[in-house]
Amino acid sequence: MKDFLAIAKKKFNSRLLLGTGKFSSPKVMKKAIEASEAEIVTVALRRVDLNDPGDHILGFINPKKYLILPNTSGARTADEAVRLARLARSFGLPAWVKLEVTPDPRFLLPDPIETLKAAEILVKEGFTVLPYINADPVLAKRLEGVGCATVMPLGSPIGSAQGIKTKENIAIIIEQANIPVVVDAGLGSPAHAAEALEMGADAVLVNTAIAAADDPIAMAEAFKLGVMAGRKAYLAGIIAGSQIARASSPLHL
Repeated sequence: MKDFLAIAKKKFNSRLLLGTGKFSSPKVMKKAIEASEAEIVTVALRRVDLNDPGDHILGFINPKKYLILPNTSGARTADEAVRLARLARSFGLPAWVKLEVTPDPRFLLPDPIETLKAAEILVKEGFTVLPYINADPVLAKRLEGVGCATVMPLGSPIGSAQGIKTKENIAIIIEQANIPVVVDAGLGSPAHAAEALEMGADAVLVNTAIAAADDPIAMAEAFKLGVMAGRKAYLAGIIAGSQIARASSPLHL
């Protein structure tokens, strides 16, 4: 059977979500998206001129081919995040939102209280909500309980390329979740993406590691392959580690 990523009753072939910030040009961004074969592309609402139908970012993303996922990056409170989501929907963007509430501009860590507050409002208003959170299993269950479509725990701080520093907590979130778990933030290499999928995460979201690479297009393809390898390994069944040697070719006397 085909292995789909299912979010809010929509099915996607790719388990790689792509951010659109930090690319050197819209043309490079477009080619990287194509190379990644991602089907969900997130766009920061604060970087888009919604009054301009030909905005230089949205003009390079085909809405018939990709699900454009508006995000509330830059929002410092629940009220700001809700306002941005409503604005995007009023201008015809999908009623999907990557919910980000990050009051601290230095570390960009998500505010759990404001995130939950905004999620409750947006879900009631009919949005498909994908919240960016710290790797907090209790918060993840609360967000699932209010009707979020996914939870998106950080692997490490945004843009840090440190990889999955929150592995133990993400493992708990994955074990407890009845909605997709998307590891978001801090992934610096395709190996990090593969690790997330090997753990049982349903998908990953990557931006800086691709956009800031020397060759973003090649790196996008590398992440595509890393995600595919991680998912295949997870489905195949990764063997448990051992503290002692296990002969691969036992001797027969």
